[in-house]
Amino acid sequence: MVTFVNRFEVSGPVAEFERAFEATSDFFRAQPGFVSHRMLRHLDRPGHYVNLAEWRDVDSFRKAVGHPDFEPHARILRALATSAPGLYTPFLERTAAEPESLG
Repeated sequence: MVTFVNRFEVSGPVAEFERAFEATSDFFRAQPGFVSHRMLRHLDRPGHYVNLAEWRDVDSFRKAVGHPDFEPHARILRALATSAPGLYTPFLERTAAEPESLG
């Protein structure tokens, strides 16, 4: 499992960026190896987003972004925002501790 993290700073119309990203999301959803993603909108900085996408493996991700049908999506997003992408692998994961029983 790998995680693709991409931070966006929108310079164009935010509503247009959100529509374009939704279309990109639909494209990725249909690609082999795609697991899930979450697009997060910054609470205090309008036009700032972070996309967290889970992929089964690096090869699946690279095939998806190398697919000829991805280029139009990338071109539209680049016209509306700058981004800082990166591919990550898990290092450490924790969940909340269970409260101790009072008994």
